[in-house]
Amino acid sequence: MSSSPKRPAKPAPARVETGVRLQKVLAAAGVASRRSAEELIAAGRVTVNDAVVRVQGMRVDPAKDRIEVDGARIATDPSYDYVVVNKPEGVVTTLRDPQRRPTVVELVESEHRLYPVGRLDIDTTGLVLMTNHGELAHRMTHPRYGLERVYRAKVTGRPTEAALRRLVKGVKLDDGPARALAARVIGAGVRETQVEIVMGEGRKREVRRLLEAIDHPVLALARIGFGSLKLGRLAMGGSRRLKAPEVGQLLRSVGL
Repeated sequence: MSSSPKRPAKPAPARVETGVRLQKVLAAAGVASRRSAEELIAAGRVTVNDAVVRVQGMRVDPAKDRIEVDGARIATDPSYDYVVVNKPEGVVTTLRDPQRRPTVVELVESEHRLYPVGRLDIDTTGLVLMTNHGELAHRMTHPRYGLERVYRAKVTGRPTEAALRRLVKGVKLDDGPARALAARVIGAGVRETQVEIVMGEGRKREVRRLLEAIDHPVLALARIGFGSLKLGRLAMGGSRRLKAPEVGQLLRSVGL
């Protein structure tokens, strides 16, 4: 009696891989380029959930897995958003305003609830970071981390070198002594001067009060830098999301 022919075995189901490739996650977090991330993995400097990874192409869940490079955890939470705004004059850096003035929140489109990091006076324009990363916001505004703020001021008259040195040496204000880290003239007209000032803190109207103390009141003031962030050519009232390398550099600057 002949046996019935055997049916061919079904091929094993293809393995479905989910998640994101590890080197892509590292690059998105601003740690390194994808090529450099592969070198970090090959060198055994990357761990996922405390296990050293040496195999290229491993897939991870950025929202759940603990990913570290040289023992330092990287920020991979996809729910974080980082947006730079060029705040116009007349806009307040609060979530809402009892006087119904426009707020920086209205300049940003995001699926997340974003908050301004620190404040700019209503009559000061320039760089404001909007984010929902609370620890980053705290560290950026804490004096311990020493993030510099760079301002461009248009003032009356022309400050002398001695007057600028006085800003750096220190001026006594109503709420205590204050000083700039650096100050220099970047442009001069007949009756007004452009001055760049670097500050190490962000007290209320501090730059304006400093310049008024040396008899050169401010006509216009803009913040053009905050830590590693630069305003660049962002249009007034415009906004842009930070690129992954910018996020990585910013996080590293405050120990995150």
